[in-house]
Amino acid sequence: MEETRNHLSVTDLFRLSFRVFKTKPVRTFLTIMGMSVGIGTVMFLISMGYGLQFILIGKLVTTEDSLMALGVSYPAESELNINPATIESITKMPNVGEVSTMAEFPAEIKIEGATGLVVAKIISPSYFRLSGLMPDTGKAFKEDEKGIVLSSQAAKLLNLVPDQSSIGKELGLKLTYQGLNDQEGAGQEVILREPIKLVGIINDDTQAPFAFVSASAVDQKPPFYKEVLLKATNIDAVESLRDELIEQGFIISARVDLVNQAKKVMNIITTILGVFGIAALIVSAIGMFNTMIVGFLERIYEVGIMKSLGATDRDVKNLFLMESLLMGLSGGLGGVALGIAAGETVNFILSILAQRLGGAPIRLFITPIWFVITTLILSSMIGLIAGFWPAHRSTTLSPKEAFKTR
Repeated sequence: MEETRNHLSVTDLFRLSFRVFKTKPVRTFLTIMGMSVGIGTVMFLISMGYGLQFILIGKLVTTEDSLMALGVSYPAESELNINPATIESITKMPNVGEVSTMAEFPAEIKIEGATGLVVAKIISPSYFRLSGLMPDTGKAFKEDEKGIVLSSQAAKLLNLVPDQSSIGKELGLKLTYQGLNDQEGAGQEVILREPIKLVGIINDDTQAPFAFVSASAVDQKPPFYKEVLLKATNIDAVESLRDELIEQGFIISARVDLVNQAKKVMNIITTILGVFGIAALIVSAIGMFNTMIVGFLERIYEVGIMKSLGATDRDVKNLFLMESLLMGLSGGLGGVALGIAAGETVNFILSILAQRLGGAPIRLFITPIWFVITTLILSSMIGLIAGFWPAHRSTTLSPKEAFKTR
């Protein structure tokens, strides 16, 4: 009759594997802590990389439509402006979903005795959505709303404080449709009969004072335009539409290009941060590998007893692999907890500092769920790799050899 041998069940393997946490608690704790610190470092640095990428791209793309928008204009040296006929031909191009114009002229703004010269940009409300440029204080004007949005430089020029206290004030505006002498409407002055309400302020100290003026507030339609914003029908049509417009002699600016460049830069930064984190993880993995080898050498006699009592090579191998898997997974869970806790602590401190300085809360550390899951899988694999040699060595060890070590 053939002898049948029963293998250890998964429950038995778990129960026996947890013995190492009781028999060698200090060594096991230090090994798991070493893994946790290494994995926590990886989590901390990679989370910072994702946070920086999120902040940067969030600054570039404030609206979803701006990602599919193209800014169309003539080169500055050409001194050309876009006329209504050109806009009509652009609108009829394939893959063009929406068009928003911007006319730019010098203007004089008055308020309570203060006068300032600014660059007036006559736009429709859709321009804000397609450009991704939104007021930092107040709001953008709505369709058919006669409003104006000033830059912070323009507000200071009019002795206005660029904050919420200036919103709602009424301004007087005089435009000059200034252009080339042979252009229709050149030199024509347009004075708004009714005051125009200040609805928003954009923080921009890098450009000359400017103001976005609602097209509905201007009775006389601009004779020509400085820029046209086009929204492609879908994100895949942006590049083909851009190439076609460049062939027609236009200068094209697309946020999708900026976003792609930003992603490349941030991916490089995230990779560099990840390399430093992985270096710490390798050191902790070596420590775990050393612990598993020492543990095996101390338990050779125990392996001999298990085999003499009927344990198979597979049972002993699975026991060592289960112990290393549990230690690796425990180190992963501890590392994830340490990394997220450290990141959230820094986020909390930065948010408090930003609010005290008058800014918005900041989240510098962002941890994607998929990265947490990947980290736990990676830590478990490191545990299995660290336990592979002891597990394999235990299968080649006979009870006789094991008893000789006693």
